[in-house]
Amino acid sequence: MKKIILFSLLITSLYSDAKVYMGVGAGYMHEAFSDSASTTNSAEMGKIKIGYGNREAYAIEFSFDYFKNDENVFSSTGKDSDKFGMNIELVKALEIDTFFNPYFKAGFGAGFVDVNHDDQSSLNYSTFNLGFGFYIPINEHLDIDLGYDYKYISYEKLTKTSSKITSNLNGAYLGINVRF
Repeated sequence: MKKIILFSLLITSLYSDAKVYMGVGAGYMHEAFSDSASTTNSAEMGKIKIGYGNREAYAIEFSFDYFKNDENVFSSTGKDSDKFGMNIELVKALEIDTFFNPYFKAGFGAGFVDVNHDDQSSLNYSTFNLGFGFYIPINEHLDIDLGYDYKYISYEKLTKTSSKITSNLNGAYLGINVRF
């Protein structure tokens, strides 16, 4: 019983300064596909996120991504739609200086893209995410987020006989977080 109480107090003290935060970000991404044509896509990206944690320690973050799609990779007629995704990531921030806090993050996600193909109207995908960046605190409740995201994306097959397509997505973004 003493161990349970001690563990509960330890967890409570670790997250005593933790706060819920919300943020938005916009940036630029470059996606390189694994298909034989070596197709690439470079376009704008956007992000909306909500998290719980401390900007000097750990946080758990849920985010919704938007990737503009300028290339036609999957559609046989027409154009592929923009991509929409959802992610969950663990963020580890470091308290190095009072002017900025570097962070690292890792997680996974899923999303979809609408396609104009004879066999399917949309494709789902899954991602493995890594990232790093800096929180630049403005005050207790506001900080600027300057970050880089890497996503390994695995798309479902278009047809039963087609090969699976994967891609590597690199994105840089600038955002703002509000902490409550």
